[in-house]
Amino acid sequence: MEKKNDVRIEKAEKEDLSDILELQYTAYQSEAELFGGKKIPPLTQTLEEVIEEYNDGVILKMLNEEDKIIGSVRAKEDAGTVYVGKLMVYPEYQKRGYGTRLLLEIEKYFDADRFELFTSTRSESNIRMYQKMGYYIFDTKKVDNELEFVYLEKRK
Repeated sequence: MEKKNDVRIEKAEKEDLSDILELQYTAYQSEAELFGGKKIPPLTQTLEEVIEEYNDGVILKMLNEEDKIIGSVRAKEDAGTVYVGKLMVYPEYQKRGYGTRLLLEIEKYFDADRFELFTSTRSESNIRMYQKMGYYIFDTKKVDNELEFVYLEKRK
């Protein structure tokens, strides 16, 4: 798919999923810290659940020059909308534009008019990145006293 600065983005294979889940457990620690270390769903997801997402949608992986998975994103299309989720990069590779590149690549993968994603209202840097990429807030949903999600969309 894409290769630039010694990293490349490819469609994940089933044998990549345990490495992607390990990445997820590491990458979402900072998100959990925003909630006092609360066990958020990305930290409790099982390999079987990731396999289910793999079977139902698309998972992209970003590899470094040593072929180590350093980032990933998932998406699934339903009725003309692509639902993007689990956009993540290992902490030591963050702030280099890799998340942006993964999101752009998943957008190119689908021929859809609308993309939707969500994040915690406390994830201000994520929200800024999504807005910079043309996503607009269209809804918020309160899960409990601590957790509230902001939903963003981008139309082509």
